[in-house]
Amino acid sequence: MFKDLIPPPGPPRGLALAQLVCRLGDGAYNICAALYFTRIVGLSPFQMGLGLTIGWSVALVLSVPLGHLADRVGPRGTSVTLFVCAALSVASFVFITSFVPFVIASCAYAVSQRGGSAAEQALLAGLVPMDQVTRVRAFVQSSFNAGMTIGAGLGGLVLLFDRQAAYYAAFALNGIAFLIAAYILRRLPAVTPVPKAPTSPDGRPTSKSVFWDAPYVVISVLNTVLLLYVPLIAVALPLWISEHTSAPVSLLSVMLMLNTVVVALFQVRVSEGVKDLTSAIRYLLLGSFLLASACVAFAFSGTWDSAWTAGVLLVVGAALMVVGEMMQAAGEWEVSFGLAPTGKTGQYQAFFGNGITVAEMLGPLVLTGLVVYWGAPGWILLGGLFVAASAAMAPVIRWGGRVRDENERLERESLAAAGAAGPPDGAKAPAPAPATPGPAPAARPTTDHRGQAVDDLV
Repeated sequence: MFKDLIPPPGPPRGLALAQLVCRLGDGAYNICAALYFTRIVGLSPFQMGLGLTIGWSVALVLSVPLGHLADRVGPRGTSVTLFVCAALSVASFVFITSFVPFVIASCAYAVSQRGGSAAEQALLAGLVPMDQVTRVRAFVQSSFNAGMTIGAGLGGLVLLFDRQAAYYAAFALNGIAFLIAAYILRRLPAVTPVPKAPTSPDGRPTSKSVFWDAPYVVISVLNTVLLLYVPLIAVALPLWISEHTSAPVSLLSVMLMLNTVVVALFQVRVSEGVKDLTSAIRYLLLGSFLLASACVAFAFSGTWDSAWTAGVLLVVGAALMVVGEMMQAAGEWEVSFGLAPTGKTGQYQAFFGNGITVAEMLGPLVLTGLVVYWGAPGWILLGGLFVAASAAMAPVIRWGGRVRDENERLERESLAAAGAAGPPDGAKAPAPAPATPGPAPAARPTTDHRGQAVDDLV
C-alpha cells in the first residue's frame, strides 16, 4: 500500500513533490486566513467574503487565457512564473490595512494560483505518456491531500498561539512553499510550446478555443455538479450535525481525517482501474451512486435520537463519500485529459478546473439551502443530482470522443491545404532539408528520466 505513495522517478515524482510542498503552505494559510483578516487586519466578515469572491471571480475569467498562454510559451515557465507571483501575493498580505488593498492582493493570489495550477496540469500532460496521465494525476492528488493535512496541522498551531507574529509565520510558510514548488518545477524538463495556429486558405484559423468545443463545455458543467461534494464536508455537514443530529460536532474532525487520509493512501490504487473513456464513464457512474448512498446515510442520521446511531450513520456516510470521491476523480481526470486536443491542454485544463472554483463559490449557498433548511428530502435530492449528472455525462463523453477525432482530422486537412497553397506571392519557398540516413527519431519514452535531478530533493 505504501509503495502507492511514492511516484515513479523522474517528472512524476517532481510534479507530486511540488504539489506536496505547495499545498502544505496552502493548508496553513486556509486555516489562518479568516481570523487574520478579521481579527488582525480588522476587516468585517462581509468585506473578507466579498474580497475573496471578487478574487476568485477574476481568476475564473483569466484562467483560460492563462492556460492558453501556457500552451503558447511553455507550461513549465508559465507555472514557475505564476507560482512566484503567488508567493509575492501572499507576502503582500502582511502589509494590508484596508479593504481595497485586500481585494487587489486577493485577485493577484487567486489568479496566480489558478493559472499556475492549470499550467502545471499542462506540464504533466506534456511530460507523461497519455496512458499514464490518470495514474500520475492520482499521485499528485495524494500529495495534494497529504500537503493540505500537514499544513492544516501547522495552521492549528498558529491558531493556538493566536498572535500577529504567528499569522505572519503562516503566510511566510505559504510564500516559501510556492517558491520551493516553483524551483522544483523549474528543474523538470521543458515542454515544447505550441506555435500559433496557422490560418486556412480562406483566412480562418485552423484551431478553435475550448469555448467552441460543445461536448467539453457540457461535460465541464455537469462535472461541476458532481464537485458539490467538495464543500459538502466543510460547509454543509458541520451545520447538519449541529442542528439536525444528536451526534457531537467534534465527530466532524474524525470525518475530515478519514477523508484526507483515505485519499492520500488509496487514490492511486483506485485510479488504476481507469484506462480509457469507457472505464472513466463506468467509474463516474459508480462514484455517483456511492455519493448518493452517502447522502442517504446523512439524511437518516437526523432521524435518530441516539448519538451513537447518528454517529455511526455519519461515519458510514463519510466512508461512502470518500470512495465515491476517489472514483469520480479518477474518471474526471481521464475525461478532462483524454478529450483535450493535442497542444491545448493548458486552456482545456484551465476551463475544466474552473468547476472546482465554481463549486466552492456557489456550493455553500446551494448546499445550505438544500440540506440545512430542507433537511432529509434535500439530502435525497442532492444524491439524485449526483446520479443524474453522471448519467448525463456518459453520452456526452462519447459525443466528445467523436468530436475530438473529427476535429483532429479536419485540422490535419486544413494544415495540409495551407501547406499545399505554398508561400505568399513573391516569397521564396524554403529549400527542403537534405535527407539524412539513419533510423527515424524514436518516440517519446514511456519513462522520462530527464527530471532525475528532482529525485535528489526527495
